[in-house]
Amino acid sequence: MGEHGDDVRGAAERHVPVLLERCLELLAPALAEPGAVMVDCTLGMGGHTEGVLRRFPHVRVVGLDRDTQALELAGERLAPFGDRFTGVHAVYDEIRDVLADLGIPAVQGVLMDLGVSSLQLDEAERGFSYAKDAPLDMRMDATAGLTAADVLNTYDERDLVRVLRTYGEERFAPRIARSVVRARAVAPLARTGELVDLIRSSIPMAARQTGGHPAKRTFQALRIEVNGELEALQHALPESIEALAVGGRIVVEAYQSLEDRLVKHALAAGATTSAPPGLPVVPDTHQPYLRLVTRGAEEADEAELARNPRSQSVRLRAAERLRPTPDHLRTNRRTA
Repeated sequence: MGEHGDDVRGAAERHVPVLLERCLELLAPALAEPGAVMVDCTLGMGGHTEGVLRRFPHVRVVGLDRDTQALELAGERLAPFGDRFTGVHAVYDEIRDVLADLGIPAVQGVLMDLGVSSLQLDEAERGFSYAKDAPLDMRMDATAGLTAADVLNTYDERDLVRVLRTYGEERFAPRIARSVVRARAVAPLARTGELVDLIRSSIPMAARQTGGHPAKRTFQALRIEVNGELEALQHALPESIEALAVGGRIVVEAYQSLEDRLVKHALAAGATTSAPPGLPVVPDTHQPYLRLVTRGAEEADEAELARNPRSQSVRLRAAERLRPTPDHLRTNRRTA
């Protein structure tokens, strides 16, 4: 659409893909397959997908995003690649249903760049940033679901504490929840600025001096709750591994410890024998079906940090499929 022209031209500048070269290097052996297909589970503004399409001229990419605005901008940016790119409005835990609809039985690559996208942070009215006053929304898919305001104004105090503790690892969760309940009794919370002020006043002065912006953990927690992010990731990891052909690779970039823990466990489970300890010979059905291709989690180096400050907290992990998943470990296909 013509009115997005400036957005599309600026997309490459607004979104510097995190660890792009390392992602391409890790995916390269799998994407060398003739007719290779990769799924970009978190398309965003299309930076990683553009890198793949340029580097591997024979590869087709299916890009998933729940954010219709991101899909539209990425679709325009990637239009020069023609039918080598297909954008789909979906949450990434629907990966196998999407591939089934497209008639693709298995793929050679899966890429996930988790967390909030540059587009969402930069669009002030979306309410993702504690640095800009905006409506308390935080939905990645602005067409459906609860907003952050709904969570803050309807959850009881105990549930608010649970959300802030579990998803934000916020030690002052009880104080913040109490302040929210007190404030909403006067008037419903509607703006991010109100919430930031409320958080500041709930946290002791000494604690506000360290650990970054005092609202950071609360905003993370609300975003995860609003978008069901950890639940979606928990389903998406086994679904994505099941979508991989033998020899295919999955690369995941996580930005906070809760996500990285889920990724670590999912990949480690596939890379470990499922046989009971002490068996003299491990049957084929219990052999590992993944091989880890990163040692632990890789982080951004100084050059990457200088180029892209948003890479500061990234933890990158990757694995390769060695064989089909044994029947007793295979996840049931999810249906929409």
